[in-house]
Amino acid sequence: MGTVTMEDVIEKLRSLQEILSQKIKLEQAMVTIPKALIDKEDTLSRLKKTFIDKNLDLKKSQEIEAGLKNNLAEAESMREKSEKNMDVISTQREYEALDKEIRDASEWEQQYRKDLQKEERFLAELDEQIKQYTALIEQQEKDLEECRESTERQLTEKRERITELEAEEKALVPGLDPEVLFKFERIIRSKMEGIVAIKGGVCTGCHMVLPVQFANMVHQGGEIVFCPYCSRILFYEETEEGEESFFDAEDSGTLSDLDDIEEDDYDEDDEEEEKANIDYEE
Repeated sequence: MGTVTMEDVIEKLRSLQEILSQKIKLEQAMVTIPKALIDKEDTLSRLKKTFIDKNLDLKKSQEIEAGLKNNLAEAESMREKSEKNMDVISTQREYEALDKEIRDASEWEQQYRKDLQKEERFLAELDEQIKQYTALIEQQEKDLEECRESTERQLTEKRERITELEAEEKALVPGLDPEVLFKFERIIRSKMEGIVAIKGGVCTGCHMVLPVQFANMVHQGGEIVFCPYCSRILFYEETEEGEESFFDAEDSGTLSDLDDIEEDDYDEDDEEEEKANIDYEE
């Protein structure tokens, strides 16, 4: 078995990046796809709840209608009875009493009839609404079943594709450092890109100018190098100007430059503190 070169490792990582990116996108899609099904289930649940509420309203309205019909019948009966009694009265007082009964019964009769007509219109509207909700529920149940079948079909296809990708992944990982693989997959899940080129001393992932020391390490290809800014793995890719522009990054610093900046800030603070102490002593 031949020795695995850094070029082989980089090429494996680039291939692995494509596999992992596809797998992550598929996994994300598998989370998103069922949401359409959940939305339809929620819609159906709301429709059924409204349907039940409408039927309860219908039952109450039917009870009110029955009560109004009964009241109307009693008012009519009372009026008719009083009208008949008009034929047998003999005094003015009896006439006035019966006349009042007739008028009261007529008023109640008129009010009950008006309320009954209003309730009958409400019942007719409710009945129409219930028919509409019945049709909506039937259609939603049909759509839900189709969506359920479509969702399961899509999820099955994506599971199968993920299994294929995992087989490809398994064939690539032998010879790669497990710790590097762990970091590599983590950065891909975060940024969908775990290995990028360095051109002219610049990381093409985060577009930061890198210290010359990093550029040299990447170009030499002796080890895996992570970008100090975005944590992506770096590989060398020559610019159109050639290698000279890659190494002539005068604006680039070194790893020690990061420490120098902190030391300069520390020295300035020390000088200000020392000056303050001198002024205080004077």
